Amino acid sequence: MRVHQILKAKTNHSVVTMPPGTTVAAAAQTLSDKRIGALVVSADGTTVNGILSERDIVRELGRRGPSCMEDLVDNIMTRDPVCAARSDNSDDIFRVMTERRFRHLPVVEEGKMIGLISIGDVVVARLSELEMEKQALEGMIMGN
Repeated sequence: MRVHQILKAKTNHSVVTMPPGTTVAAAAQTLSDKRIGALVVSADGTTVNGILSERDIVRELGRRGPSCMEDLVDNIMTRDPVCAARSDNSDDIFRVMTERRFRHLPVVEEGKMIGLISIGDVVVARLSELEMEKQALEGMIMGN
């Protein structure tokens, strides 16, 4: 399965972004309000300046304490994050996400963000593929 198929299957296609200069506290509030695990830091809503996850915030809280909440997302986000392309194979994306311990990847085409996929999205896609393979094999065995 390809990334564009995963994006097509998602029920929510919006990507939550925050501009550089946003406080970590405001980003954490957005993550909580939207019940999401990451947001893309973007000056214009389409280019990817960085990505900020709840893990990034927790890591800083553990390291520096609550004072980090007044810091800017620019200072703790992952700059130049690994991005996926529409044509990438989901198995390759799954491998990258697992090996590099990413839970979210922006999807970029011609320098513009067109979506965001999570490890959960990739797992759902893989399970769907496995179910289709299982049904095809059962059909072959049953002579259908």
